[in-house]
Amino acid sequence: MSKRKSENYLEKCPVRSDELSWSADSDGNITIDIENKGVMNRIAQKLLKKPRISHIHLDEIGSFVWPLIDGNKNIIDIGKEAEEHFGDRIKPTYERLAKYFRILESCKFIKWKE
Repeated sequence: MSKRKSENYLEKCPVRSDELSWSADSDGNITIDIENKGVMNRIAQKLLKKPRISHIHLDEIGSFVWPLIDGNKNIIDIGKEAEEHFGDRIKPTYERLAKYFRILESCKFIKWKE
């Protein structure tokens, strides 16, 4: 039996997906643009007038965190910067960030640095 090194989720370094484009407005609000690809999406676009590009607008905390996702900072580092910026408004910091990163991962917006 081999023992796997246990990894602390908060020590993982997120990396944004190369397939996404995003922009920030003058207030720093982030919008992620996702191209709806595939046969089913094309059918929905034609029949149901669904958009070819979906625009995901991040909230204030998400917009602050998104640019910090650079593959070098882990969740702990990002949390420290978020706490400095938001103070008590982001508490409980690491529980919120862990949930946020799980959502980003499930949507394939991020991957983890190896």
